[in-house]
Amino acid sequence: MRAFIYTGGPVFPENITEHPKSDDLCIAADAGYRTAQTLGERVDILVGDFDSLGEPPSVQGLEVLRVPAEKDLTDTQICLEVAVGRGADEVIIVGGLSGRLDHTLSCLHILEDMRLRGIHGYAVDGQNRVHYIKSSSILIARSPYKYLSLIAADQKVKRVTIEGCKYPLKNELIKRNIQFAVSNEITGNVALISCRKGGLFIIESRDVK
Repeated sequence: MRAFIYTGGPVFPENITEHPKSDDLCIAADAGYRTAQTLGERVDILVGDFDSLGEPPSVQGLEVLRVPAEKDLTDTQICLEVAVGRGADEVIIVGGLSGRLDHTLSCLHILEDMRLRGIHGYAVDGQNRVHYIKSSSILIARSPYKYLSLIAADQKVKRVTIEGCKYPLKNELIKRNIQFAVSNEITGNVALISCRKGGLFIIESRDVK
């Protein structure tokens, strides 16, 4: 089953092409309820301590899960646990990539957690779309996201290969403290990204006005 998690932070609605189908589960993390409203999407479950949204709306069919303000997990992390508990094996996070840097970094590492647990998915806000891979490969189709960057998540990511891009790589080493695979561009219909050992954030991005 696929789940959408809507978080707080800026989004660029005109650039977001990911929309849930009728059988997808839609979860909002606190002020992520406003994100879903902005995109015209429904919310099945609303999770949070409601420090940013305020009191949850009274909407027929909306399940509200209130959590303590003082807790170990973020609202988005709790949404992931709810999604997995309801049977999701694919999760798309909408929002969470712009705005507060701590929320952005947390969102990125939620993607890492998902991958390590065998959950497929990515995060998107209309300016950026981010995947995480670990010692594996991924195909990225050419899209309106102009730039393609690889950011090492581990101290060393070994045998990194990029095909179908302006700046190809072949079995290169990328270090976390020396990031050089940034602002590439897909030149064909699809790019192949692979690494033999280590974790990579694959970031598609575009300039917005």
